[in-house]
Amino acid sequence: MSVQLTIDLPEDAFSILRTHPDGFIKEMRLAAAIKWFEIGQISQAKAAELADVNRQQFINALSRFQVSPIQMTPEELTAEFLADD
Repeated sequence: MSVQLTIDLPEDAFSILRTHPDGFIKEMRLAAAIKWFEIGQISQAKAAELADVNRQQFINALSRFQVSPIQMTPEELTAEFLADD
């Protein structure tokens, strides 16, 4: 099931980003998913699903947006590393 949304944009929105409506929608979904992942609202897997890309494509996009694929504090990383011993 999906929900369709309507968004009003300025006429020049597509030319500003040098894209067409389909490309704009894809980029907007990706940007939203990356931001929600970055602030810890959703997991990598859910973000990739929301952006309609596979996990590897999502990780590659994180690099383009300069967002780390690891969203853990140093303390969380240490605790997880030590838990495996």
